[in-house]
Amino acid sequence: MATLKADVTLQDSMCEQIATLAHEMQISQNELLALAIAEYVQKHHYQKLQQSWNEAYADGLDEDEQMMLKGIRRQQRRLIDLEES
Repeated sequence: MATLKADVTLQDSMCEQIATLAHEMQISQNELLALAIAEYVQKHHYQKLQQSWNEAYADGLDEDEQMMLKGIRRQQRRLIDLEES
């Protein structure tokens, strides 16, 4: 695993919050910061993915996608009908 050492300047109140939370979680402050950064990076990744989906479908569905959606809806109705009978 690669390591990155960084020098970060934080306000005293943030340092206290980090220390308190790390103590509550029974992990080191370094581990807490690594978890926070990993979560932030993952969140950013999913936001970019969602943005690309939104851009891809901003112009609506093309003809093939509309036909596929109709087929999916038809199949869902069949399944519902089977469950009800």
